[in-house]
Amino acid sequence: MIEKIRFKGSFYKANARYVAVKSYLRYKNLTPNVLSVESTVKKIIVSKSSVARFGDGEIRLMRGEDIEFQNASKELSLRLQEVLRSNEKGIIICIPDVFSNLNQYKDKAKYIWIKHLAKYYGYWAKSLNSDTIYYNAFITRPYIIYKSITLANERFNSIKSVWHEKNIIIIEGSKSRLGLGNDLFDNTKSIKRILCPTVNAFSKYNDILEEAKKIRKDNVILIALGPTATVLAYDLHQEGYQAIDIGHIDIEYEWYKMKANWTINVPDKHTNEALDNKAPEHVSDVTYNLQIIATVL
Repeated sequence: MIEKIRFKGSFYKANARYVAVKSYLRYKNLTPNVLSVESTVKKIIVSKSSVARFGDGEIRLMRGEDIEFQNASKELSLRLQEVLRSNEKGIIICIPDVFSNLNQYKDKAKYIWIKHLAKYYGYWAKSLNSDTIYYNAFITRPYIIYKSITLANERFNSIKSVWHEKNIIIIEGSKSRLGLGNDLFDNTKSIKRILCPTVNAFSKYNDILEEAKKIRKDNVILIALGPTATVLAYDLHQEGYQAIDIGHIDIEYEWYKMKANWTINVPDKHTNEALDNKAPEHVSDVTYNLQIIATVL
């Protein structure tokens, strides 16, 4: 999650603490090993892996802190810890590629991650295994955070290969509307959708899981439900599905098409990282509405 950025507080103080903590963890050989975006996408395609992703929001929830669109709970904290520390075959654990170097990111993104890591770097280190190879959570963020956008098109095309000629089920917030108005999923065989709460989706977790378990296992499941997606991908993998926490890929694609310099509102879609975050309750797109097979609200 990219927080809504307003430059307040002492960046220099945060940066000094970030540098000190990073140096200490590097000295202790506790810096996590995160593979590249390209290696991560290749792993998903070749191995048909499921994907559980962690970012700043998941860590805060694990510590019992609310985030903008999900209230904390003991159950959610414990489930996220379980997934992060798991070592299940066929599912990859993805974390942000921010622990060794931030130079590839825009200044705004660097500022956000320095603030976060200054406070939570120790908790990340305690929660991760230094002997584990982690995959890259930024597979769903190929564009907005990077200084250079030269690889964006290639990375979008690469991630599209994950669902090429596949029947997909999108489990998403009711206002997320992945693929509406763009060609992100035009290479699929078919699209069906299960709509869920835009805010506090984990409060309906059991109902969402039971609805998802009605899906045929020859479908690829793409989940865009914030931290709920992390847990849901793990549980559906246990049930024999390929389930991918796809995060903000659609909004990133919209920003890429718009040539946006930073997070802005996308018409007709919930854009929680934009300052002007508004989306209509309903849309009149016939194809989209016909794709909805269930609603859990």
